[in-house]
Amino acid sequence: MRSVPPRGSGWVLPCCECCVMPIEIEKKYRLTKKQREDVLQRLPEIGAKRQGEEFEVNTLYAGETLDVARSVLRLRRIGKRGILTYKERFPTRSGIKHQREDETIVDDPEAMELILDALGFTPALVYEKRRETWALGKTEIVIDELPFGLFMEIEGTEQGIRDVESKLAIKRLRTEMATYPQLTLKHGTDIGGVTEARFKE
Repeated sequence: MRSVPPRGSGWVLPCCECCVMPIEIEKKYRLTKKQREDVLQRLPEIGAKRQGEEFEVNTLYAGETLDVARSVLRLRRIGKRGILTYKERFPTRSGIKHQREDETIVDDPEAMELILDALGFTPALVYEKRRETWALGKTEIVIDELPFGLFMEIEGTEQGIRDVESKLAIKRLRTEMATYPQLTLKHGTDIGGVTEARFKE
């Protein structure tokens, strides 16, 4: 499988010189409707380029080999294609999060579901998301809408994140420390043993 490094990520040597591990560096913010409008107005003004908008269905899996407190195994569906992701967060009290992130594009999400099931991984939670993506140099800014709120994530280097934050100059911007899976567990609905957060039709 091909590992896809996230935009602006760093690379570190985890244990030996023969392998490298992609590190995702990002910061998440909870937005009000007014702040979202302000961000979308400011992004082109500071030179950011809109990359597009997508609708996602994210399924997270549970299994005996996963440390659910720190790691995530996720199959993301975007239309007919999919992305399989493994994340492992490093402990921090900072709003800027560092975590291992390995991703690979999946041509057949249904087949991947069968593989995960055969390996003993079962769906634990599902959340839907509308995501609008912007780029400013090597820093990525995403504006997310989920059934439980509006959010922004800035991903890049720590300095790149601070630079975008400063250029946007949005008043009373609130850092969100919880992950989307954690927020799904808090706000979602249990359906047959799977916690789901979906938009109302």
